[in-house]
Amino acid sequence: KGMTDCIAHRGPDGQGSYIKGKVALGHRRLSIIDPALGHQPFLSEDGKKVLVFNGEIYNYIELREELIGMGHRFNTGSDTEVLMKAYEKWGHHCQTRFNGMWAFALWDEVKQELFLSRDRLGEKPLHYCVHNHTLVFGSELKSIFKFGVPKHIRPELLEVYLALAVIPAPDTFYKDVFKLMPGHYLVIKENQLIEKVYWTFPQRKEKEMLRDKALVYQKFETLLSDAVTIRMRSDVPYGAFLSGGLDSSAVVSLMAKQSRHPVKTFTIAFEDPVFDESPLAELVAKKFDTEHHVETIFPDDLEKAIDRIFDHTDEPFGDSSAIPTGFVSDYAAQQVKMVLTGDGGDEALGGYNSYKGVKLAERIHRYLPKFMALALIGSVRLGARISTGAFRYKLHKIGTVLTMSRLPFHLRMAEQLSFTSLKDIKLLTAGIKNRIPVETYLENLLSGCQFKDDFYKLMYVHYHHNLPNDYLVKVDRMSMAYSLETRLPFLDYRLVEFMAGVHKDVKLEGLELKCILKRTVGKSLPAPILKASKRGFAIPLREWFKEEGFKDLLNLRLHKVKGLLDASVISKLLIENKEGKKDHGNFIWSLLQLEKALS
Repeated sequence: KGMTDCIAHRGPDGQGSYIKGKVALGHRRLSIIDPALGHQPFLSEDGKKVLVFNGEIYNYIELREELIGMGHRFNTGSDTEVLMKAYEKWGHHCQTRFNGMWAFALWDEVKQELFLSRDRLGEKPLHYCVHNHTLVFGSELKSIFKFGVPKHIRPELLEVYLALAVIPAPDTFYKDVFKLMPGHYLVIKENQLIEKVYWTFPQRKEKEMLRDKALVYQKFETLLSDAVTIRMRSDVPYGAFLSGGLDSSAVVSLMAKQSRHPVKTFTIAFEDPVFDESPLAELVAKKFDTEHHVETIFPDDLEKAIDRIFDHTDEPFGDSSAIPTGFVSDYAAQQVKMVLTGDGGDEALGGYNSYKGVKLAERIHRYLPKFMALALIGSVRLGARISTGAFRYKLHKIGTVLTMSRLPFHLRMAEQLSFTSLKDIKLLTAGIKNRIPVETYLENLLSGCQFKDDFYKLMYVHYHHNLPNDYLVKVDRMSMAYSLETRLPFLDYRLVEFMAGVHKDVKLEGLELKCILKRTVGKSLPAPILKASKRGFAIPLREWFKEEGFKDLLNLRLHKVKGLLDASVISKLLIENKEGKKDHGNFIWSLLQLEKALS
């Protein structure tokens, strides 16, 4: 009960437990489908199997009809019962039949077997630990620590954390506590714990990548439209996050076509126009006649966010976009229980500027003599030094990409994924014993990558690292912190599998991002949305941390970090950010989150 009570925010609508012999299963419920009859733990009709389940099976209606045709009877309209019946019919293979997001535990008393599963892409979390000959697991780390598992930190992971701003799965920041990998499942039987894989990201041969634009456009639009349709299945009020970007705008446009009522949309605004996309979101809201809501974030909100975010990630998590995600979740949860979002669109479509970067670097090194390429890089570096404001930050990023473009791919990724230079990170962590180099982590990550082209290697990294370790953690923790469910149409596994096989020149015509979306669903969007430059869900941390009011906060909040890392390097980074020489805003945020973990 203590383990479930501490994650009551994930399920405030009900609680339950099953305790028998050596098995104890607990559940907190956020009721979206069949609120009256979908209570958990859910027992099979014979009482010999019991299920606790976090998430949604979006194709539960189709599976239910299929199972009824095979002679199964249903007593509820819930997707939980469909999951149980699917297990009874197909066993562990049931995972491959689900289109959804999930983490579940199913105890089969007859087989004396516990079956733990996590969805293909890692939308829902599952942490576990073997402690005193006992398997302990839960949606969040706080449940495991509530059981009594000790919190022994792993300083050897600090270089990886400071470079990537996350602790990548299967590790956590704590000894002997792990994350189940996406597309994996655990079978615990006869005192053995066996990990298996039921799904892997498809790697099509590069020569066989689809080049037929008409086919790709038609299939993409069909798949995305259906992904939105099945994610709108709900017995409670729902809406959508609308950032003003192309992906969330496309999702809202498809929702508006199918909804009988105005779609409720929620947007976060900033005072700084460099970061504020709310005017673009307003255009979309007006075009599709949504019930639109806008909330503005101010610098004064930052200190409260430091504590709140760590309270829900339970380990250092340095992606500062968790701040606006938390605010928009809080705002939306006051009116709805579920939202659709545009997350995952950049991965499917090759929509990040880094895809342009690898394509541009390839052209430079293919067509320019080496001395001319070096001259170009030198010019960009010089421009970054003599420029000011946002343009300086942009040139600095371009210069880094071009400078690193001749290095092995995993070394380039180490620099590009880091919020500050690897040189500084290694200086910061020089005193830590047995530290794991971030290059080693990335080299291991890429050992399973069969692609030769850097474009597809980048896609592989985004699906295997950025999404499951960063973006999906952010979305899950910050939405569930406010008892809000998020559904991500771009992560429908059918769409992911199809888009993984589309040629890079179809995804990125020349250097134009998201051509497929712009030529299909995007045709219904306001023109400024299609023309707007790519911006992440970022906040003006670099500017906020320059303000005099944050000086005392940083000195107070970084006390233990300075005792563990090189304090002189931290001081140098703070000065560089304050003087506007480099953007260290997100890196400073990573240090603040680390301080919370050490407290």
